[in-house]
Amino acid sequence: MPHPDDTLIDPAEAERLLAATGPGLDALLVRAASVRDAGLVAAGRPGVITYSRKVFLPLTTLCRDRCHYCAFVDTPAQLLRKGAPAYLDDAQILRIARAGAAQGCKEALLTLGDRPEERWPEARAWLDAHGFASTIDYVAHAARLVTAETGLLAHANPGVMTPGELAALRPVSPSMGMMLETTSRALFETPGAAHYGSPDKDPAVRAAVIEDAGRARVPFTTGILVGIGETVADRAASLFALRDAHARHGHLQEVIVQNFRAKPSTAMHGAPDADRDAYLAAIAVARLVLGPRMRIQAPPNLSDPAELAALLAAGVDDWGGVSPLTADHVNPERPWPHLDDLAAHTAAAGFELVERLTAHPEFVQGRDTWIDPSLHGAVAALADPITGLARSAAVAPRRRVPSIALLDTAASTPRDLDAGDWERLLAATGDDLERLVRTADDVRRTTIGDTVSIVVNRNLASTGLRRTPVGPGFFGLGDAREIARDAAALGASELCVQGRLDPAEDPALYLDLVGAVRAAAPSLHLHAFRPQDVADLADRSGVGISAAIGALRDAGVGTMPGTGVKILDDDVRRRIAPDDLEVDRWLEIVRAEHALGLRTSSVLFYGHVESAADRIAHLLRLRDLHDETGGFTEFVPIPLPGHSSTVADRSALDEHRAMVAVSRLVLNDGIRHIQIPWTRHGRAVTAELLRSGGDDLGGTLLDGRVRPDAGVEQGLELPFADAARLAASLRRRVRERTTAYGTPVEVAA
Repeated sequence: MPHPDDTLIDPAEAERLLAATGPGLDALLVRAASVRDAGLVAAGRPGVITYSRKVFLPLTTLCRDRCHYCAFVDTPAQLLRKGAPAYLDDAQILRIARAGAAQGCKEALLTLGDRPEERWPEARAWLDAHGFASTIDYVAHAARLVTAETGLLAHANPGVMTPGELAALRPVSPSMGMMLETTSRALFETPGAAHYGSPDKDPAVRAAVIEDAGRARVPFTTGILVGIGETVADRAASLFALRDAHARHGHLQEVIVQNFRAKPSTAMHGAPDADRDAYLAAIAVARLVLGPRMRIQAPPNLSDPAELAALLAAGVDDWGGVSPLTADHVNPERPWPHLDDLAAHTAAAGFELVERLTAHPEFVQGRDTWIDPSLHGAVAALADPITGLARSAAVAPRRRVPSIALLDTAASTPRDLDAGDWERLLAATGDDLERLVRTADDVRRTTIGDTVSIVVNRNLASTGLRRTPVGPGFFGLGDAREIARDAAALGASELCVQGRLDPAEDPALYLDLVGAVRAAAPSLHLHAFRPQDVADLADRSGVGISAAIGALRDAGVGTMPGTGVKILDDDVRRRIAPDDLEVDRWLEIVRAEHALGLRTSSVLFYGHVESAADRIAHLLRLRDLHDETGGFTEFVPIPLPGHSSTVADRSALDEHRAMVAVSRLVLNDGIRHIQIPWTRHGRAVTAELLRSGGDDLGGTLLDGRVRPDAGVEQGLELPFADAARLAASLRRRVRERTTAYGTPVEVAA
């Protein structure tokens, strides 16, 4: 049974260490890491950092509180404008849970606002109409449903709970959680402070819940927030409050030390993010206060990838829940790291990333004490019997309901549909089309979230590059350097370069262009060269495909466009684009790019001579390739000018809506981002397609102040402020992203 360790430091020393900087901070991190390492040895898993593979279920975004930093909650009016439900119904819950099970998830994180029925009549009416006495009653139903139908284990995170509510959830949820956040009464009682006006953020109320969870023998997750206006003394007091509760009950399975990140459209949008040194000190002091046996977690998506090593150095031994499918709906502007990337960062710091269950291994092994008997079978099905961690090959079982409707299957277990099923959905009209679009957008909302992403970028058409430029429309390496510097100065994070060089030019000019851009603007990410361009470099240089790609990567190319093919069918290619690469050559090049660590976009050009069957075959082939390589960042369905419909008499708008919706459903469990090519559609239609399952706007396509004529689509700009207004018209938030859908790192001037 877990038990508290002797106190390693007292409150006075903790307060002093929380203010450490410079060499003092360095020494503190070393001390904390040694305590963590000793704890992992004692636990029988030296060098192991754990995480839980989860699916995030936002059961309701209604809440009675008014936290000044929260972007999770909605009002009933906002939900109505979004077309979103007050609460997820059973079908929506199972769609998400089944999709998560298909991705190997074992945890279903049930997150929601506190007691919305006590503030919103709409919440009370929904609960009454569906036969639930309270939101907690509904949460218990959702947890029971998820485990019975998918095998996933629920982690209930419904906020403040009474002893009776804890007892009601214990038979359906092997672990639960609620952040303490802080013991600061000033933040609760002072007008304008982070917790003012939020009854459930009373520190005394939250401390009582943590005590009650211990008495109820619930494996419990809690933690503190750093940077919401609390003092160093408040942080120390909060950590010792958690230590004392654990000393009495031994029930805290992990303590999260979470850094504040300001979010747009919140009362604290202008507040500074948590200071990096203060955050690292808080993690290290948490380790020293709570001891070697406590699991200390830092959310990996709330720090930049380059900072993950520092978090590990501070004493972290758990990354918490990370989803391969759903967004972090509480922090939608901070996407989860890809699990392969998280494993690589963890390994680079000298550790091994290993999956656990929602209940930590000590509690799984002590389940006779800590987990309700009704859940022992479900836990045992997913737990390694020796370590208590997740079974390495365990995948939660999926139950296929024979009578499930085609559209529900598309939303929850899309791999169960064959090509003919998808063709039927692509041909939907009338009410069937409206249901298709609503379902796809619901899947988008519950997996990706309500953000609309865009990268600040500029295009450069390398077809116009000349070693010695002469005449209009051509540019040289000196121009490229100035273009790159100008783009970076305008705030761009990406330069997109595409186009085959003139055959008279030396193919080495591809590499020289990359070198010129990288030297001129090192902060710019270079998204460059289509498969045709790669083939041209390889063929004319006399090197193989892999060698050409490796040379471009080593010169500074970061990702590559996956364009250059209209549709993955050679018969169609010969009819509409005979100069495109043959399909097998395109696949060879893209596979090689992915194998060498270069991720690519993926596209479909539609509305020419192809059939619905051709489009579906293309989507399924891309999905299979992504299953093999994991290398696609997004999918872009692009209509050709003068496009034709696959369904007679269906409007152009409905054709586009069906294409986007089916793309979302086919690809959602692999290629997660569906980009809307706004330059082809215009802003009004783009807005409709963002309601049909789309979540991304591609790039801003800045013309720049230097040689705007050197970029394709000159004169078509979507400034970030305009993208924000477009997203706001849909009641969604815009998020600036990197080329690979991360969060840009601010570059020092």
